[in-house]
Amino acid sequence: MTLRTRGGRIALRWDRRTVAVCLGLLAVLAAAAVVAIGTGTYEIVPADVLRTLLGEGTRAQEFAVQTLRLPRVLTALLAGAALGAAGAVFQSLSRNPLGSPDIVGFTTGASTGALIQIIVLGGGMVAVATGALLGGLATSLVVYLLAFRGGVEGYRLILVGIAVNGGLVAANTYLVARAEFADAHIAVTWMTGNLNGRSWEHVWLLLLTLVPLMAWTLWLGGRLRMMEMGDEAAVSLGVRVERSKLALMLAGVALTAMATVAGGPIPFVALAAPQLARRLTGATGPGPMASALMGATLLLVCDLAAQRVIEPSQLPVGVMTGSLGGTYLVWLLLHEWRRSRG
Repeated sequence: MTLRTRGGRIALRWDRRTVAVCLGLLAVLAAAAVVAIGTGTYEIVPADVLRTLLGEGTRAQEFAVQTLRLPRVLTALLAGAALGAAGAVFQSLSRNPLGSPDIVGFTTGASTGALIQIIVLGGGMVAVATGALLGGLATSLVVYLLAFRGGVEGYRLILVGIAVNGGLVAANTYLVARAEFADAHIAVTWMTGNLNGRSWEHVWLLLLTLVPLMAWTLWLGGRLRMMEMGDEAAVSLGVRVERSKLALMLAGVALTAMATVAGGPIPFVALAAPQLARRLTGATGPGPMASALMGATLLLVCDLAAQRVIEPSQLPVGVMTGSLGGTYLVWLLLHEWRRSRG
């Protein structure tokens, strides 16, 4: 289905099934958000959650919702959306379901930049965000240059990224091992992927950065779809392939870095969300919008499960996504192996 402006200069295309899936994910997100806001030591029923969000709750309800729980839920939604969109970008660029920022080292590179700020420089929120962004960008540049041989092939990008990721994991471990006890405790807690104690400061940081980044990614989405057909086909359609790959990679790295700042290096959301979205929409490739909504859904539901699975204790959300994501990765590898043999 296509919408065109008068004169036909701007056209917007969408698939009915994709729209239906996105609307369904929005409904699931809304329901999960209400349940998550009402969950905790001080239980709030869904009707009271909605009344409190409309400004009609009691003082205790307003404190629990506005100060303690809503920032955490919004952080999970925004960080999950960023990871889902970033995963869609990298999987489309590499044309491989393993082309995820946490597999090819970009998440680990962002973590390295953030850890340098936390452990070595003692920076605040903005400094940690800057460090994560610079770390992710530096890692992407190294991977891109090492993988470049007259162009960047998907498998070469993944193999180089896995090698760089291994080195960065060792560097991060060294940083934590050499840190003071208090700094090491903060760093280790952050590195597990954790949404505990998230505040409006995290929400505003994500909103201010992710809105332009998501707009940029969606604007580049047309080139991404054309490049999924192959570099030669994209060139014939007027796409500057290598320039577009670099622009998309920078967008994906920035999305990954901001999500990492907010919740730490949360594993496997960027890997699984685009593939689940693609299977639901029936699209030929993972679309950034559907993948973002799927990523937000996965992270919010996993965070809710992490809070309730061993009550009254809470698991870090990274432990939950890692457990589920590891199972998914094994299934994905078996699926790819069987498909290559068949």
